[in-house]
Amino acid sequence: MPNRFIVEADGGSRGNPGPAGYGAVVLDAVTGEALAEAAEYIGTATNNVAEYKGLIAGLEAARALDPDAEIQVRMDSKLVVEQMSGRWKIKHPDMKPLAARAQRVYPAGQVSYQWIPREKNKHADRLANEAMDAGKAGRQWEPGLSSADRGTSGGASGVAAALEIPAAEPLAEPKAAPIGWAAPADLGAPTTFVLLRHGETALTPEKRFSGSSGTDPELSAAGRRQAEAAAAALAARGTIQAVVSSPMRRCRETAGTIAARLGLDVRVEEGLREADFGSWEGLTFAEVRERFPEDLSAWLASTKAAPTGGGESFATVARRVSLSRDKLITRYAGRTVLLVTHVTPIKTLVRLALGAPPESLFRMELSAASLSAVAYYGDGNASLRLLNDTSHLR
Repeated sequence: MPNRFIVEADGGSRGNPGPAGYGAVVLDAVTGEALAEAAEYIGTATNNVAEYKGLIAGLEAARALDPDAEIQVRMDSKLVVEQMSGRWKIKHPDMKPLAARAQRVYPAGQVSYQWIPREKNKHADRLANEAMDAGKAGRQWEPGLSSADRGTSGGASGVAAALEIPAAEPLAEPKAAPIGWAAPADLGAPTTFVLLRHGETALTPEKRFSGSSGTDPELSAAGRRQAEAAAAALAARGTIQAVVSSPMRRCRETAGTIAARLGLDVRVEEGLREADFGSWEGLTFAEVRERFPEDLSAWLASTKAAPTGGGESFATVARRVSLSRDKLITRYAGRTVLLVTHVTPIKTLVRLALGAPPESLFRMELSAASLSAVAYYGDGNASLRLLNDTSHLR
């Protein structure tokens, strides 16, 4: 029998729109035990955006525990429950991409939705308010299930606890190891991630923000040529043993071209999707600077700041990317794997491998269809092998 989880989620906005946050908890459907918590301050957003963000976070936390589980979502938002159940149409343009993202986390047949009154959604509501309080104090919410909520004697919390990741290390940084010219021979073959940024879309040459809540564009003609060139180069090297892709269309198309050339299947990893740029989706940097100057300045000054309209901060992206990294290292231990993903996840993996400060994200260049590579050794050390190689495109 598959695991059965209950996801309770909520979101709130103090002003609607105003300072907003969400909270979600994953419960064991049999015992009622809290298995994971998620919460985040998301900047200025509406109640509905925050509620959808809470739903997405809860589903993703459940999926990290068991992608095959049966899920019952319980929320006090009649709008979200009815829209996700298919009984109400989704008309608002801000809701459509969020609903689509929520639908991608689990196959439709694994998730059901139930409305509950607000007084029965206290756990998620508390988390959402904790996140908003943290945002007001200029910090992000930190996980920390109490023993009463957990039903155990304490320990690490949330998804970190379920995956046995120490709560003190939320980004799951590689363990420190002696640095030298070569790894010890007894560590065995490293797990190597070859990191490919997807080919161009119509938005790429215009340098428009294109994240996970936008239009999900397809590859342009130039992008398809780039994917073919990358496929030819990787086939010539002959080292790729598996192909993993972000769920976004531009990555799946790029990965499909390469996998077909290599005779491999494509595995989709949700955690490799691009950052959610909120209200900035589809805009150029200059347009964002004109319309949201204060929010843009905050975003450039801190990786904990999120784009306007409920987007993801780089700190949030780092948490989910590092979780996916660890899952993939375990799954493909000692193998060479192609990860087809986006600018932010690739920069994040490079930053974490180098132990570089968060602001280094703003100091890397990654061209469309460029190749980078990171090797991970058994002692927890990581080695950057390649960055932004475009020689195969010339």
